Amino acid sequence: MIFENLPTAPRSEELLDKAFSRAARAGNAKGGLEAQQSMLTVAVNITSDNLENVVTAWPDFDYVDPFYYELADAIVDVDELRQSLSEVTWASRQIDELGREYQSKLRKTDPDTARKHRKQAFARIADIMDEIKDDLRAVGDARDALKDLPDIRPDEPAIVIAGYPNVGKSSFVNHVSRASNEIAEYPFTTRGVQIGHIERDHIRYQLIDTPGLLDRPEDERNDIERQAAGAIEHLADTILFFVDASGDCGYPLDVQLALRDDLVDRFADRDVPVLTICNKSDRSTDVEADAYMSITEEEGIEEVLSMAVDAVGYEPDLPSRDA
Repeated sequence: MIFENLPTAPRSEELLDKAFSRAARAGNAKGGLEAQQSMLTVAVNITSDNLENVVTAWPDFDYVDPFYYELADAIVDVDELRQSLSEVTWASRQIDELGREYQSKLRKTDPDTARKHRKQAFARIADIMDEIKDDLRAVGDARDALKDLPDIRPDEPAIVIAGYPNVGKSSFVNHVSRASNEIAEYPFTTRGVQIGHIERDHIRYQLIDTPGLLDRPEDERNDIERQAAGAIEHLADTILFFVDASGDCGYPLDVQLALRDDLVDRFADRDVPVLTICNKSDRSTDVEADAYMSITEEEGIEEVLSMAVDAVGYEPDLPSRDA
């Protein structure tokens, strides 16, 4: 996952303390003009390099997969994050230029004047760091918010499980992928997102149940949930919409089908198939569906999986013999 290995962004005060304390040690190891030059070099390198590393550790959002872009934007506001990263880049370059400016001054003077120049340089470095203290904090907060996003892989085919609560979505994911399912927390869902995997013809398929996103009408979601649901549009290769014709789930069948129709409309522009799966078919089959299944009776499950895989129609890129 592209955000999980992001390093912790230092606070402005922490980075200054680190830079100036190491600079002091470097100066103590030498004397005269050389001590001032060494102190300046160490302070500039530590601050400038650390700031540059903060920025380069982040992916370029111009090339991030739309799924992860939408998820990130739902949580942290990508435009604001990019602005903060830009400010940190500016600070890194300013400190680097300042270092070259003052090193030139230190080469042309005596030790006492050099000490005054070095202290002046340190004061300017501190001013620059103060200017970006809020940006560094924003980058650090964004990193903390994004690093635990679940490992959903846009390059693998995804089967999204949708439908109202209590229609058997989680039971289905558990049943067909007992050895590989995981629960992961999204910051914008009330319960953990469940991710399972199946393999067909040496191709791994992700099974994703997103409670809080696709289990109620759009007008009942908040803004963050709507945007996160929008991210799913970039991810889903097919959707299995579970219905409980018996109504035992607590939602009337017509309400369930209305949500199904909303999803059909929503995903039509992306040409994503939405298959209606009647679960709990041992209790009722009183609905027109693409497949009928009972998880408790273990009936129709393989047929549903095969139908989903066929609907995805995934064909891996194979190397050409002419290549």
